[in-house]
Amino acid sequence: MGIKLIKISVVYFVIGVLIGLGMSMTHSFVLTPVHVHINLLGWTALTLAGIIYHLFPQEAATKWAKIHFWLHNIGLPLMMVGLIFVVYGYEAFVPATAIGGTLVVLGVISFAIAVLQNVRVSSSN
Repeated sequence: MGIKLIKISVVYFVIGVLIGLGMSMTHSFVLTPVHVHINLLGWTALTLAGIIYHLFPQEAATKWAKIHFWLHNIGLPLMMVGLIFVVYGYEAFVPATAIGGTLVVLGVISFAIAVLQNVRVSSSN
């Protein structure tokens, strides 16, 4: 699971950088919230979670890790697509943004539970 999350995070990184490039080329920074959230929650958070899952495979094997994986990777794209429409004035997409954001939060809480329950110092250290 760790390597899968790291690979997915690289996709978010490319998307975030492309949005940043587009904003700098057009001098329109309306998508700044999308750019920031994709880089933070997609690239950074998923890379770190992937590294932690890789270093602690007992954590990656839990139901909490699987819940985290799916909630984060369903919620983040939903939240970002919704947010794109919201920043362009389509208020009808606020619920999609909120639902996606809620899924990400629940995914992060699942990740926290997995870490707190399963990450321990090994007895060989």
